[in-house]
Formats: sequence, C-alpha cells, structure tokens
Amino acid sequence: MKTFSAYVEWDPETRLYVGIVPGISGAHTQGATLDELRDNLKVVLELCIEEYK
Repeated sequence: MKTFSAYVEWDPETRLYVGIVPGISGAHTQGATLDELRDNLKVVLELCIEEYK
C-alpha cells in the first residue's frame, strides 16, 4: 500500500472541502465532509494510477 499526501482547503463559496494531491496530474476533487473528500480522493488516485500503467 502506498501513502499519498493531499492539500485540503475549505471553500466558503461552494461550502465544500477541496483536496489536491501534488505531483499527480488530475488528482483533485471535492466533498461536503472530510470523510467524503477522503473517499473521493481514493477513487481519483486509483483512476490516475491506472491511467499511468
């Protein structure tokens, strides 16, 4: 299992958390809660990694 770090910010305009994984093109998403954001980031990372294979 590989570990990735993400930058997380709260967007007051959309009232969503926004997450970006630096160094992985296309690895960004949003979620209404931190748990939802974490789950969405996992899905995005899996898709990005599959694309590079």
